[in-house]
Amino acid sequence: MDTRSFDVLLYGAGGFTGRQTVAYFAAHAPVGLRWALAGRHPAKLEAARAAAAGPSQPAEVLKADSRDPASVDAAVSRARVVLNTAGPFALYGDPVVDACVRFRTHYVDITGETTWVADLIQRHHARAAADGVRIIPFCGVDSVPSDLGAFLLVNLLRAQGVGCGPVKAAFRLRGGLNGGTVASALQLFESGQARRAQQPFLLDGPAAHTPEDIAANVDPTRPRWDADFGRWLAPFVMAPVNTRVVRRSAALAALAGEAYGAHFAYQEYLAVRSRLQAAAMATGLAVFQAALGSPARGLLKRLLPAPGTGPSEDVIHSGWLRCELLATGDDGRKAYGLVKDTGDPGNAITVKCLCESALALALDTARLPGGAGRGGILTPATGLGDVLVERLRAEGMVLAAGSSPPG
Repeated sequence: MDTRSFDVLLYGAGGFTGRQTVAYFAAHAPVGLRWALAGRHPAKLEAARAAAAGPSQPAEVLKADSRDPASVDAAVSRARVVLNTAGPFALYGDPVVDACVRFRTHYVDITGETTWVADLIQRHHARAAADGVRIIPFCGVDSVPSDLGAFLLVNLLRAQGVGCGPVKAAFRLRGGLNGGTVASALQLFESGQARRAQQPFLLDGPAAHTPEDIAANVDPTRPRWDADFGRWLAPFVMAPVNTRVVRRSAALAALAGEAYGAHFAYQEYLAVRSRLQAAAMATGLAVFQAALGSPARGLLKRLLPAPGTGPSEDVIHSGWLRCELLATGDDGRKAYGLVKDTGDPGNAITVKCLCESALALALDTARLPGGAGRGGILTPATGLGDVLVERLRAEGMVLAAGSSPPG
């Protein structure tokens, strides 16, 4: 692996999010790291390289197009790690992941497309696990804050000799929307996969779940008052992605002999100020999802951001995210978590999470959870764990767990 040309290959680097990853690597990657850009439009890649100011610079620009798998193979085979921002991943991601598995190249992306990842698990998990290749989707705001937040609470309780029971998370955030996220949501409904995505244990594999397990993990659809958080809670648009990822982490941990807890369950919500606001958010989400599954989807395509576009720099820099978590141990004790950061969640925070995930794979291999031999279709918690926690803390993200509520 050390003889390969590049430590990290930024695939899709000419798109809206891809350009941000180039800027992040230029500013944050250590000098001497060998990284390169790949995508189907060399002119856009050159523009991204020219715009990136910083001490670290990409070594090469490679043309690679998922419609030409040979070009993808040629690029992937030269890299130790691939960072992929080219979505919708169900449309463009298969040749990239396929190549990573064949060439034993580690992989991270920012997908929120759970049904696509479920298919990757069926197709590639066994071989990637046998070869020690880490394929880690969901490395953006979908679903690093959720996955690492739950991971820290589980570890805190485990250190106290207690299994983790139910965990609930309450999000507050402000930010914009980019066209890639919109395209992925639209593709889910256009492909007929939306109903499949409703399965609460979609990413767990074939293990059977009791009716009690399902009831404890079903997606909430109604507003409710929560005395622990002291807030009204509404259904959260990202929950159908994040919750599946956290549950896969729990399932993978159990297989590795590191079970989260016999009664572990995970739910998350949007925290709001009033009952009226919670009701409005629940109704608005239901209407939006219904529109995505109807002929009105065509109108949404015209109204929402197009692929390759996103919020302004002001929106990206003025956004923020705060997630409070509460876990109940098997003996009834409480553990509290907090994940927060500044910057637009879907752009600035996503780019930070993704780039630090790739850098963890490239620079911290010996410290990754499970040792050098761990592989498969993993999650941020099971594939990167404390290494990613440390890297994100060093870049200003708060990731905390304790026995009292966060301030």
